[in-house]
Amino acid sequence: MTNARITIDRDFTIGEVPRRLFGSFVEHMGRCVYTGIYEPGHPAADARGFRTDVLELVREMGPTVVRYPGGNFVSGYRWEDGVGPAADRPVRMDGAWHTIETNAFGLHEFVDWAREAEVEVMEAINLGTRGVEEARSLVEYANHPSGTYWSDLRRRNGAADPFGIKLWCLGNELDGPWQIGHKTAHEYGRLAQETAKAMKLVDPSIELVAVGSSNRGMPTFGTWEHTVLTHAYDEVDYISMHAYYREADGDAASFLAEGVEMDAFIDGVIATIDAVKAAGKHTKQVDISFDEWNVWDFDRFNNEEEAAVAAAGWREHPRLIEDTYTVTDAVVVGTFLHSLLRHGDRVKIANQAQLVNVIAPIRSEEDGPAWRQASFWPFARMSRMARGQIMRLAVSSSKGATKQYGDVDEVDAVATWDEQSGRLALFVANRSLTSDATVDLDLHGLRATGVRSAEVLTIPDSGDRHSANTLDAQDAVGLRKLDGVALDDGAVRLTLPALSWSAIEFDVARG
Repeated sequence: MTNARITIDRDFTIGEVPRRLFGSFVEHMGRCVYTGIYEPGHPAADARGFRTDVLELVREMGPTVVRYPGGNFVSGYRWEDGVGPAADRPVRMDGAWHTIETNAFGLHEFVDWAREAEVEVMEAINLGTRGVEEARSLVEYANHPSGTYWSDLRRRNGAADPFGIKLWCLGNELDGPWQIGHKTAHEYGRLAQETAKAMKLVDPSIELVAVGSSNRGMPTFGTWEHTVLTHAYDEVDYISMHAYYREADGDAASFLAEGVEMDAFIDGVIATIDAVKAAGKHTKQVDISFDEWNVWDFDRFNNEEEAAVAAAGWREHPRLIEDTYTVTDAVVVGTFLHSLLRHGDRVKIANQAQLVNVIAPIRSEEDGPAWRQASFWPFARMSRMARGQIMRLAVSSSKGATKQYGDVDEVDAVATWDEQSGRLALFVANRSLTSDATVDLDLHGLRATGVRSAEVLTIPDSGDRHSANTLDAQDAVGLRKLDGVALDDGAVRLTLPALSWSAIEFDVARG
């Protein structure tokens, strides 16, 4: 039996929940845009071609900000191709994903879609094949009211009011040799600095994200961030992080503990930011935008799918990395959200990659239905329930052995307290593959007066940890009521099934 004690003290907090932490990502890759969020002629499409069935699921999932249009795609993208009359837009070759881009969907369409989805736009610019002039022109086009060349062109293209985009990414993964326009840290750092200056001359209110390492395993990790920020610290507001994780060789225990690696990755980037801040005697604080993260079987893509796509030739929106997410994957996704939230004092933005079809919590079929993957549920519950202050937890847990990370806590948790509503939200994972967990919740300065909701995502009755939602079984995996919640005169005990992620909301009073 797994045992754990979680101590929560009213006076020990990390900071306010950053709402942008619950972000997502739409890239012109595979079927994320075309037949994902946009499919004219589909029975559920509106007059603009937006799939309303997908929109409904997006609103239910609750992302607050969506990064667009890439990703690797953006490093070869001409934003001007995606504005103006659709019939006049050029068809281009996209070298990033070896596909044909029709440009039927562009900036105006995405801004309109984002308004329908009730999300903030996070726009990425091309610093692979383009530079300062194109970036400042795009800011002028998007955000300047009128009276200049680019702002008046936006108005002629049907948008009288500015888009008001505040969040901008200064390129994508330019440390990676696979990236179109790959650069050294010095080359990118200087380009990012000058581009940021030019963009803020057009609109001083914007916030800018510099490109960090593509993953922690990059040979330049650490030195890249240090060099880039040494150049651009005063001009940028965030530096990015990207990370994807997978179950390797059936090692489920290590896979379930990957949140430990994410914690270490974040801590390393924070240390580098603060070192540059101290060395440069800067007064402002640069924070983190973890703008790509997820579970992704990238070995399968690199070894099989990428070669198959290239062999098939140049096509429009082929199927790419449409991974099916299992219960195990969903529990891991839950622990990644824990990691991001407990670093919410420094990780201010995060984007799960991607939103629809491409390694996504939402799937859709051309001329067919849309449905929730298992990984939909932790995001949907945390984006809705995490409010107020992030609590600084003390967790004492039984340990589980892993090949990659040694002995790791089998119970992983994070919590938020919203004093205004009187609600305490606890999100907790039991990483053990075989043992239920008994968890005692020790509250100081707060007293639980009731259980508002208690749900768990775990292995279904079939007993298969690889169970997943598919086109033919769209509700095989989902949340169900967590019965193992005992509340006795303010004392709280939880019984959590093996391999599970739970979301429990308590009514609490000061005491």
